[in-house]
Amino acid sequence: MAQQFSASNLPGQQGQQPVQNRPLVASYKTYAEAQRAVDFLSDSKFQVENVGIVGSDLKMAETVLGRLTWGRAIAGGVGAGAWFGVFVGLLLSLFAKSGTSSFELLLFGLAYGAIFGGVFGAVGYALSGGRRDFTSRSQIVATTYDVVCSWPKLEEAKGVLARLEA
Repeated sequence: MAQQFSASNLPGQQGQQPVQNRPLVASYKTYAEAQRAVDFLSDSKFQVENVGIVGSDLKMAETVLGRLTWGRAIAGGVGAGAWFGVFVGLLLSLFAKSGTSSFELLLFGLAYGAIFGGVFGAVGYALSGGRRDFTSRSQIVATTYDVVCSWPKLEEAKGVLARLEA
């Protein structure tokens, strides 16, 4: 019978409370600071399997990168299609007969991928009906990042991190 894992019985986690319920060691404004603290714990030979990072007050942040035009939509499709075409050409070159050169297959894949990608980019932009004429990047961010630790190792973790902040 296959063993099933849940948050409370992951390998190496038997008997530990879920990470979000562990006591606080330190709070940081950025994930990079929290990651640096855990890395310092690791460098100090602390048993980091007792530690976790919990982000609180999550928000979705979207950075608008620019206006989406016909040209950008088609160019994006051409670029994505060209990469996919090169990938298909590479796969075909692995199984091609000896009469066809790998370079030719890569070149044909690039060309056909770029053409079809441009067409799909244009069709996708046309189907959007102007409802989203911008490009953006989304990410989930937290207001604070808490480094937490299991109860038995809490004081030791605080002592080690005190050296980092000193």
